[in-house]
Amino acid sequence: MTARAGIARRFVPVPGSRGFVGAIVAAQVLTNIGSFTLPALLPGYIERWDLSKTEAGWLLGIFFAAYVVAVPVLVALTDRLPVRRVYLVAAGLTTLSHLGFALVADGFWSGFVLRAVAGVGWAGAYMPGLKVIADPLHGAAQSRAVSWHAAGVGIAGALSFAVSGLFDALAGPAGAFLFGAAAALAAFAIALVVMPAALPARPETQADTRRRTALLDFRPVLRNRRALGWIVGYTVHTWELAALRAWGVTFLTATIAREGAPAWLPAPAVLFSAVGLLGIVVSVTGNETAQRLGRGKVVVAAISVAAGFAMVTGWSTGLSAPLAFLFVLLWNAAIYLDSSALTAGTVQAADPELRGATMGLHSMAGYSGGFLGPLGVGLVLDLAGGDGVIGWGYGFGHLAVITLGGLAVLRWLSRSDRRQAPAPVTRATETTI
Repeated sequence: MTARAGIARRFVPVPGSRGFVGAIVAAQVLTNIGSFTLPALLPGYIERWDLSKTEAGWLLGIFFAAYVVAVPVLVALTDRLPVRRVYLVAAGLTTLSHLGFALVADGFWSGFVLRAVAGVGWAGAYMPGLKVIADPLHGAAQSRAVSWHAAGVGIAGALSFAVSGLFDALAGPAGAFLFGAAAALAAFAIALVVMPAALPARPETQADTRRRTALLDFRPVLRNRRALGWIVGYTVHTWELAALRAWGVTFLTATIAREGAPAWLPAPAVLFSAVGLLGIVVSVTGNETAQRLGRGKVVVAAISVAAGFAMVTGWSTGLSAPLAFLFVLLWNAAIYLDSSALTAGTVQAADPELRGATMGLHSMAGYSGGFLGPLGVGLVLDLAGGDGVIGWGYGFGHLAVITLGGLAVLRWLSRSDRRQAPAPVTRATETTI
């Protein structure tokens, strides 16, 4: 063993160890901490670049559209190439996107391209980062590591709003994006040092070859109506969540500009970080509640309550800033209530031999909703005359139609496929609604 190899073995954590999991989660936090810089600073960019609300919706949504296009290819590559290679490219693209916004972007089209680059970067970081954690682990250790990963990514996304607002106050919007670039560059460094440089050794079999040739074939998944129902539910869930995340700060900023705000009320970006952090807590609570009461009941209740808040939250902009914030907080909590339950439903309904493809379609469909949600709110705002009371009332209110429609499709699909052999069902794991 060379001296260099001995040093590496001593200080670089072994895949599967706690140190390794902690390092990868830290990299994911750093990659994601700047992900919501644009939504946090959107009111200023709308004014500075003279954007219509529809154009702003495109800037917010193209991130998700680029993710949908890139993720099946990049995740598939991790079966052929070391995850480190894919992750380094992804972290590099994320850094480039933030630097571009800080130093180059001067209008809609440059921002559009850079946001698409950021979406590709997240596609190469999120699922590959999760995969490199999960691959060397099994059982409870794997579940625990995946939970830490989810918590780290969620907290980073929530704090992204407050952190962006802080750096904007200190050094302007360029300072906020430069911080995001520095964080992503730090994630690049962690991946370079910690992630394995080679694929795990495993014998090649004919079955492996067959799976590889069919890696992007989702037709068998589409024939599983039970799984497809949960995927539809997750799609409209993400549609609604992405819309609120994208426009929440702008909504609160417009409300404060119109109605004023008491001195004790924090800035909109800080408020929305609080909204996001509460959402993470609610998501965990919702999953535990689903285990006790049944997944179907939790999903129906969560979507129905969230639809109710979607119909009333926009109109609260004409009342007061504290009341508008309260409605945003409660609406976001209702959205998050079924987040884990929907994903767990897809995992349970999937054919074990097609679980990877099923989760791939689950992720792609969800992020497709993430693209349509912000764009739809922007379009409705423009059609309804801007960010007045009527505009926000219809801009957020139309999401209730989307989510209730998705719930109806989910219930229909879960009940229509009686020919499939039912999985064992208990109150903790029921998969029909």
